[in-house]
Amino acid sequence: MMDLLDLLHATMSSPWVYLAIFAIAVLDGFFPVVPSETAVITAGVFAASGAPYLPAVILVAACGALAGDHISYAIGRGGGTRLLERLPPDGRRRNAVEWARRGIATRGGLILTVARYIPGGRTAVTLTMGAMHYPRRRFLAFDALAACSWGLYSALVGYLGGLAFEQDPLRGLLLGLGLALALTVTVEVVRWLRNRRRPAAPTPTAEPMDRASVGEVSRPAGAR
Repeated sequence: MMDLLDLLHATMSSPWVYLAIFAIAVLDGFFPVVPSETAVITAGVFAASGAPYLPAVILVAACGALAGDHISYAIGRGGGTRLLERLPPDGRRRNAVEWARRGIATRGGLILTVARYIPGGRTAVTLTMGAMHYPRRRFLAFDALAACSWGLYSALVGYLGGLAFEQDPLRGLLLGLGLALALTVTVEVVRWLRNRRRPAAPTPTAEPMDRASVGEVSRPAGAR
């Protein structure tokens, strides 16, 4: 156990930790199996003892998340329509995409902020927004808000855990991860309850989304 803590201390004290956090946050934007929350929370826990530097952790985490989301958006904009149409009709990924489409239709760019706290959901939203040709400038504005709030939240959760267990960083890490998991579960439960209350509607996957319909979504009214 001490060897693990010593390794974590050595890793978190290295200036390379900022590059690692940035890279992990970028990858998580379009490859959602990478645990970016865990990396940022862990850095926040050790920041309570002085290294790494908390504001720098927040900054690189937010910048990495912003870059990763834009890569996912670009993938969706480049060929996302065909990619989404190939998803299995009853699969989890298809359900996530349909949830993203409904969220974009009802909440617009604000859905990015909610999805940022749902592992996997953030990728579905950014990819779908790209496929729908959601305006790039508006995407940047909403995504900047989402990425900054996520970076601040994740780092502070870890930092508070580190302060609570300053002499035992492992417990601080467990507390931080537990708080993050509790928030994710809460968001999922609220989303599930809202979906249950929503009247049943025909599944929109029955009709494939073609380029023409996508263009109508993003084209201002009256434009030719």
